[in-house]
Amino acid sequence: MTLIANETVVQTFLDEPTQPCLILPLNTCDSHVHVFGPRSRFAYSPLRKNTPAEAPKEKLFALHKKLGIRRCVIVQSMIHGNDNSVVEDAIAAGGGDYLGVALTKVDVSDQELQRLASRGFRAVRFNFMAHLDGGHDVRDVIKLTPRLAAVGMHLQVHFESALIHSVGQQLLQSAVPVVIDHMGRVDATKGESHEDFQALMRLLDHPKVYVKVSGIDRIEATSRAGSGYPMGTQLAARLVECFPEQCLWGLDWPHPNHTHIPDDGELVDALMKIAPTKSLLDGLLVRNPQLLYRFPE
Repeated sequence: MTLIANETVVQTFLDEPTQPCLILPLNTCDSHVHVFGPRSRFAYSPLRKNTPAEAPKEKLFALHKKLGIRRCVIVQSMIHGNDNSVVEDAIAAGGGDYLGVALTKVDVSDQELQRLASRGFRAVRFNFMAHLDGGHDVRDVIKLTPRLAAVGMHLQVHFESALIHSVGQQLLQSAVPVVIDHMGRVDATKGESHEDFQALMRLLDHPKVYVKVSGIDRIEATSRAGSGYPMGTQLAARLVECFPEQCLWGLDWPHPNHTHIPDDGELVDALMKIAPTKSLLDGLLVRNPQLLYRFPE
C-alpha cells in the first residue's frame, strides 16, 4: 500500500517537561521510546502518514538525564520504516545503556536478524494498527519466531484493542516471549470490566506474555496533560498488581500520533500510583527489563 506523506511538521513533545517529584530507582529503564532524525542523516520514510518534528537521540539522552532514567529501549518507528539505522546509531551512542527493537519484514533474512542482534536489538516489532498500515498476517509473524529465538530476540506487537480477541490466542503459539505495547490500546474510559481489558488479563495468565504499561495518556484519550490520567493509571496499576513480573514501563517519547502533548514529568509521577510499593516499582523499572532485555552488567 502506497501512502502519501504529510509534510506538515507536527511538534509532539515538550522541550521543557516538569521535574517529577518521584526519585526513580537506580538503573531505571524506560522501555519504550522512539527517535526521529535528524533528517539530514536519517531520512523519514516516504510511506509515513505524518511528519513529526525531529526528536534525535541527543534530546532523548537529555530528557533521561533530567528525569533520572539510566537505561532505555528504543523502538523503531514507521516514521523511518524498516531502515533501523537511526535506532542503531542511538544504541551505539548509549554506552550499553540503550538497546533497541527493530522493524523488519516477516521474510527478513537470518543474516540481518543476526546483524541486528549483534548491534543491540533485542526484539522485532510488528504493527497491526490501521493508522500504521498494519497489514501483517499474524500467522506469518508466528512463523518467524523460531528464527527470532535463534538469535536471542523476542516479539513485540502493537495492535488495536478489538484485535486482542483474534490475534491474542495466536500469539500464544510464539516460540519466544511476546511483549504487548501500550496495554493493548484498550479504552481506559470503559474500565477494568470491559471485554478487551479482560482478554488482555487472560493473555497475561501465560508467563511468556509481557505488557508495557506505557500509554496511560493514550488509552485515556479524552484527558489532557495535567489531569493525571486517572483511568489509564488505574488500569496500569491493576496490571502491575496482578502480573508484577510481566510488566514493563515506558514514556513513549516523543509521543507520536497523539491527541495532545503529554508532560513527561507527569508520566513519571504517575508511577507512584501505578507501582505504589518499592518492590513493585523496582520490578517494573529495574528487574523486569533487565531480565527481558539483558542489559550489559
